[in-house]
Amino acid sequence: MARRRIRQAATEEGQEGHEPLHTPLDRSRIEAIVLQLLRDGGLESLSMRKIADALGVKASALYYHVKDKEQLLHWLAERISADVGYPDNRGPWREQLRQWAGQFRHALRRYPDAVSIMNATLAASPERLAQIEYLFRTLIEAGFRDTQVPWLASMLKSYIYGYVEEENRLSEMAQSASLSQSEHGHRQRERFEGLSEARYPNMVRLAAYTTAVDWDAEFDFGLSVLLDGLEARLDDGGRAPEPHGD
Repeated sequence: MARRRIRQAATEEGQEGHEPLHTPLDRSRIEAIVLQLLRDGGLESLSMRKIADALGVKASALYYHVKDKEQLLHWLAERISADVGYPDNRGPWREQLRQWAGQFRHALRRYPDAVSIMNATLAASPERLAQIEYLFRTLIEAGFRDTQVPWLASMLKSYIYGYVEEENRLSEMAQSASLSQSEHGHRQRERFEGLSEARYPNMVRLAAYTTAVDWDAEFDFGLSVLLDGLEARLDDGGRAPEPHGD
């Protein structure tokens, strides 16, 4: 049971008395506290004892609701997955995957350490499994062979995870330096442009593009390159050829 909390309540005469306030301990409240702790300290510092302390309950009360940290991460992975919408399945497969990828990226960006949470857990909950089912169905209907569908779905997922991790990493670097994204990019550009042009001619020449901050355009470009590669695997008959062995 969660600990009963007491707060001061003002009477009509202005005097303060004690009014019991019981806040039930449930999944929603636990998740809210965990997300706050993740924002403050990150996934590595998260522990069941810290969660219990933040909730104001004994550890035994927390374990009554969630078995361990692994189960808690599964809860969060399910919550992230539930925030990813599904495109209209009547559209072309490329457009469906483009929309899905964009929604997945934004869902990951809404939660601290989301990529680490997803990577630390296996797909085992309804919403997360539904996302995989959607990807598989879309790729199968596009004409890819069954043997290749899991590989292609993994490639899409890995691209999104990697992009969001880089996006978050650079955003955190800017925040830690109390700079905006554009200010941080400008400082990085100056650093690259100050390198030896004889030794790093292309890094100096491309400094303005390397440090430009246009996350959406870069994400869309990379996704287009990936989707172009997927589409190139489809032969004239609408089926991708099986991979050849050595």
